[in-house]
Amino acid sequence: MNASLLFGFSRSLAWAIAARAFAGASNGTVGIIRTTVAEMVPQKILQPRAFSVMPLVWTIGSIFGPILGGALAKPASRYPEIFGTEGFFTRFPFALPNMMASVLFVVGLSTGLLFLKETLETKKHQRDYGRILGELLTQRYKTKKDKSTWRSGNEQSSSLLKHARMGSWDSTAAAPEEDNEDSQASKKTVNIVPLSYRDVFSPQSNINLLTYTLLAMHSVTYDQLLPVFMHLPPQLDRTTSPNVRLPFKFAGGMGLDSGRIGLLFTLYGVFGMIVQFLVFPPVARRFGILPCLKACTIAFPLVYLLTPFTVLLPTPLTQQIAIFFVMLLKSCAGIFAFPCTTILLTNSARSLRLLGTLNGVATSLSAIGRALGPTIGGSVFTLGIDVGYLIIPWFTIAGLAALGNVPVWWLIEMDGFGGAEDSDSDEEEEGEEEEDLIQGADGVESNARSSAVQVMDLDGITEEPDDLEDDFAMEDDPLVIRRDMLSEASNNSNQLHPRHAGAERRMSSPLGQRESVGPGGGRRLSNGLGQSMDGFGTGGTAYQ
Repeated sequence: MNASLLFGFSRSLAWAIAARAFAGASNGTVGIIRTTVAEMVPQKILQPRAFSVMPLVWTIGSIFGPILGGALAKPASRYPEIFGTEGFFTRFPFALPNMMASVLFVVGLSTGLLFLKETLETKKHQRDYGRILGELLTQRYKTKKDKSTWRSGNEQSSSLLKHARMGSWDSTAAAPEEDNEDSQASKKTVNIVPLSYRDVFSPQSNINLLTYTLLAMHSVTYDQLLPVFMHLPPQLDRTTSPNVRLPFKFAGGMGLDSGRIGLLFTLYGVFGMIVQFLVFPPVARRFGILPCLKACTIAFPLVYLLTPFTVLLPTPLTQQIAIFFVMLLKSCAGIFAFPCTTILLTNSARSLRLLGTLNGVATSLSAIGRALGPTIGGSVFTLGIDVGYLIIPWFTIAGLAALGNVPVWWLIEMDGFGGAEDSDSDEEEEGEEEEDLIQGADGVESNARSSAVQVMDLDGITEEPDDLEDDFAMEDDPLVIRRDMLSEASNNSNQLHPRHAGAERRMSSPLGQRESVGPGGGRRLSNGLGQSMDGFGTGGTAYQ
């Protein structure tokens, strides 16, 4: 905010450069945002979608920011009926757009302070007074429906948790003790082992840092030189000039005006937004992060080599169509490459506590690349025009891109912190467990059914209850409750009361049966329905 205000009130070039340097030195939000997203979404399957949001938002700001800044610049001369012809905005013609930028910065800062959750593992459980203030400010605007929905959801989850813990009558007494142990363990202080810079700069992290620096260098250099090339006047005497020897020696541009260049870059940004949010996530999940990055690093040099030859087409329309097609290829390559590099860099960290340092170093190195690239590219571009070979700067950028392609082939796609492989194995184990559960349910049901149709040795009673199938087909109950029921039924099927262990066979009883049916004046229920903390039957009574 202060840097924007200083830049807006600058009256000399030195002041403006100092303000921009101060803005760069105090701007660490890029590394913080990347670290926050990585800590919020550690799962590899969700990372393409999560990391595509940041470039998408950046693209939106890059489109509307210049429009807003251009509309508010020099307000005294553009809107004299509102701001007048003399006064504050006459002395500071660029103060208004920078004041608006400061207001937007305050809005974003306030939103993060009041509503953004802490993601750092060692700090996320501490009291956040900013979020408490945000809850107080928004509490009056929350509807009763939202509050009741939240409350009912909590009650349902707590009820399910209670049923899950009451798997058997003797485990209910141990549940509070486990809760106490968990609560006591959560209160223990965790000793955090300090990490060294050797842990930060692992081999894979170093390769990712080098890849990211070179990517930022040649990509930003191309973006800086492209509008200059499009605005450069064309070489009219290309066919008769002795200084032109096609297809390599020529020095003209396209001669487009600023309006046409702005239109092409606007369409370029809109296309990038669509690809960023709709194309990149599914493609990255389908083919993988590292293969996508390798494909992009191969495409970059080809795009750079094609760029200068678009001016050799015969008509201005074909030249513009060709350069726009090349821009779209560059957009796709950049949209895929930068998130892929960020994801690989995130997953290469040895600990979540290293992400802040690692992303800070990556941002600093990429800033060096963004500074060196345009400096080198501008000098080489001027040299190419002087000697009559406009292909020199583009071939130079292609050489940098080819150099950045080399370390990519030493990269390894790490597992990250979400445990993608572990989660897949867990899902497989869970699926196998559910199959075993279903098979166990069928076995218990068949055993109960066979025991129900057997003729008793003592009184010859034959039964086949119809309600037993319903007892085991409770589709509305959660899986965890159904497991407990099946577990209880299988346990009870192998147990007999000591009084009738030698003379009585277990028989299934219809749901709610209370009369004497079997020998000895009664029998126990074969299912787990009606289980309580005191006994096996409804109301805490054990039928014998």
